[in-house]
Amino acid sequence: MSNLPFPRLGPQVLSDDGDELQFCTTCAFSHACLSQGMDKNALKELHVLVEHIGPFHAGDYLFREGDPFEAIAAVRAGSVKTCVTDREGHEHVLGFHFPGEVIGLNAIDGHRYPCDAIALDTVMLCRFSFPKISVLATRVPGVQRELFRLLSRDIGRAALLAGDWSADQRVAAFLMGMSRRLSARGFSATRFQLTMARTDIANYLRLAPETVSRVLRRMQDDGMLAVERREVELLDTARLETLAAPILRD
Repeated sequence: MSNLPFPRLGPQVLSDDGDELQFCTTCAFSHACLSQGMDKNALKELHVLVEHIGPFHAGDYLFREGDPFEAIAAVRAGSVKTCVTDREGHEHVLGFHFPGEVIGLNAIDGHRYPCDAIALDTVMLCRFSFPKISVLATRVPGVQRELFRLLSRDIGRAALLAGDWSADQRVAAFLMGMSRRLSARGFSATRFQLTMARTDIANYLRLAPETVSRVLRRMQDDGMLAVERREVELLDTARLETLAAPILRD
């Protein structure tokens, strides 16, 4: 496991494109295929289209609300914000997505993307043609289960944050959730950069920006974390986990 703080890159974080037999290690579905005994060579006949695209830079749109839905994408490097804008022009942040995570799944039902996806830093994507992934899912049950798991996870995150939680609980859950997700991808669990603006974090957590700043200062004064601009170091993960537990639940 690497100790690289997100979003810095290294060979163990941003892999190569694989080869004739081996999947790229950032492939969102490789473990589902391998669990069914199918390697990359065995899938050639399905002509599954996977494109490595990018780089996108901070502020670039990966897709916009209303665009026709043709593909889902796995974040290969960087971070992505998904959001919607209401009729009054107010932005509502739906989530943040990190390496190894999939964006675009919420477009399956309506055949158009229901939100914007915006790069927060330098982003690379693996783009999967959804019609061809659907064909793959009929051949490889593990891929279908993985799609359902990803959909369920996104719904669960949104539902949990909608609860009646305190500001401290929301901020702790955000930090510990980010820690877990980055750690699973090979980054440091305790040192990372907040690539999103504080206003975006506050919007996502349904808090005022000054409340987020106040909670972070208090957590820093209490020795739970250290913040230097956008760099965060978690110093007392046990206390943060206790605060976050009612929201994260596991």
